[in-house]
Amino acid sequence: MKGALPTVLLALLSGSPASAGPVQRRQETVTQTITASAPSAPTPWSWNAGGSQAWPIHESCNATERALLNKGLDDAAMLAAHAKDHVLRFGNSSAMYQKYFGTAPSAEVVGWYDKIANGDRSRFKFRCDNVDGNCVLPGWGGHWRGENGTDETVICPLSYTTRKPLEGMCGYGYTVATGALSFYFGSDLIHRLLHMPSVGEGVAEHFADSHAECLKLAHENPAEAVRNSHTLQYFALDAYAFDIALPNEGCSGKTPKKEGEKGDKGGHGATPPPPTTTTPSAASTTSAAATECHTHADGAVHCS
Repeated sequence: MKGALPTVLLALLSGSPASAGPVQRRQETVTQTITASAPSAPTPWSWNAGGSQAWPIHESCNATERALLNKGLDDAAMLAAHAKDHVLRFGNSSAMYQKYFGTAPSAEVVGWYDKIANGDRSRFKFRCDNVDGNCVLPGWGGHWRGENGTDETVICPLSYTTRKPLEGMCGYGYTVATGALSFYFGSDLIHRLLHMPSVGEGVAEHFADSHAECLKLAHENPAEAVRNSHTLQYFALDAYAFDIALPNEGCSGKTPKKEGEKGDKGGHGATPPPPTTTTPSAASTTSAAATECHTHADGAVHCS
């Protein structure tokens, strides 16, 4: 019996800790996932918010009018873009520039054309609904609404049936010196765009009308020539004809010795102050047929 006791003690001492020690409980780890919402990103600042490069055409224009007007406005932008490119290339040193703007610095000329080609188009609108009643007047292709709607121009049905596309430049027997400024839809719309306060800013105005008067103005008063809407039209047409349509040839034509066209016979009229009725009287119809009128920024109506 005495020999067995050490054996028992040895067995107890050599036993596994698991069997000899206290019972160990299995520990379970509980993981809880909490999803935190990311902080909202700040609204990015957009310096040109609200601006637009789409031509703003009023809902009064039907599908055909809208398509033709869009094409005409694209032509206006194309004429203006090339006129700008010509001036950027040559400054005021080219014979074409000096013909229409004399010795005037070229930066302002570039600016007018760039506003037409690339400026914001959200602040004005073209409409087709004859809201002022002037489209019934003989020869009226459209008009700036003046005090009736300073940021709106009405394009009358006559424009859609008579104005030519830019692809026809130098066709139809046209020359820049003798042709009407409204012969091509694009040129006509350059004038109408310059009437818009957001484009012409009341500075691009009528200082000379006919081709001969514009050439005279270039040499007598270059500072006015660069702001004369008709001069800006003539230069754009002449530069495009010579550089693009018929390269190194163009269709400048010869300025008539006698005073020819004074202003645009195709209907560049601007609406006088708000009329009392929307239907013009017979007397006003007769008078308007013989003249071409434009409302200036100061409210004066210029007729030729």
